[in-house]
Amino acid sequence: MVKQLSYTKFEHEILPEFRQKLNKAESTEDVKKFFIQTLRILFEKIFEKKITFSYEDIWLVFNEEPYFTINPRLLASEDFKSVWNESDLPNVLNRLAKSAIKRYKRLERHPEKTSSKIRM
Repeated sequence: MVKQLSYTKFEHEILPEFRQKLNKAESTEDVKKFFIQTLRILFEKIFEKKITFSYEDIWLVFNEEPYFTINPRLLASEDFKSVWNESDLPNVLNRLAKSAIKRYKRLERHPEKTSSKIRM
């Protein structure tokens, strides 16, 4: 039997703040920014500074699952690849991305709500 690491515990730690940020997002750019910020926090907990994570390492993909793309630089890293292949991290990222995409699409469908929040 293959041993699989689980990072659901870390997901549960960051999820309340992530949801709160998404609810306060006023634009689609906010959604992207909050998604990346949350992943940065998650990766710091998981990799304990073994990997440098930058804004360009993961993108939201709007049309198809798994609603994110990972930079090949990260996938080439042995530290990242071993965790990625032997854990539930892909599932955790997919759940976070689904939440972000849901909020993104809602803001996209209702731009009047976004523009009404912009203060002069």
